[in-house]
Amino acid sequence: MDYSLHLTRWHYRRPDWLAAVVAGLAGGAVLMVLELLWSAVSNETGPWRASQLVAAIALGPGVLQSSAATFQANVVGTALVTHYALGIVFGLVFAVVATGFGIDRQVPATLLFGALFGALLYVFDFHGMVRFFPWFTELRGWAMAIEHLVFGMVAALLYAKLERQGRTLAGRNS
Repeated sequence: MDYSLHLTRWHYRRPDWLAAVVAGLAGGAVLMVLELLWSAVSNETGPWRASQLVAAIALGPGVLQSSAATFQANVVGTALVTHYALGIVFGLVFAVVATGFGIDRQVPATLLFGALFGALLYVFDFHGMVRFFPWFTELRGWAMAIEHLVFGMVAALLYAKLERQGRTLAGRNS
């Protein structure tokens, strides 16, 4: 069996949008849980620092001045909404690219492509977007890189599984 990625063969095919949304949400949820666990174990400033950093995208950098050791519902709620919205966007982007290359049909290639997507997403988030959100440099590191690889692989695998069966989930037969 051929499990190569074939990234030179692009053929537009309409993605399964519902499967992409679910895959992005699930991948984002896994990343958030991993980040919360990692922050609880390793972050001296408190387990809610990552939530503050994400919430600052919407609330502004002033939210970073409060203690990360104390749970703040508005900060965590904003971080969750922001994170899930980004997970959906990145799930949709993944679906467009994966279906265009036909990667969503081969599980090993899907996992490999998901890891590649997660790695590129890490570079985009923590080396590109820091121009607009400079506080994200605080999250750079191997732990966040691994979390992004996991996001990509979870989103990819779930998309591949749902997309095959997802035609009926989304109400389409084509």
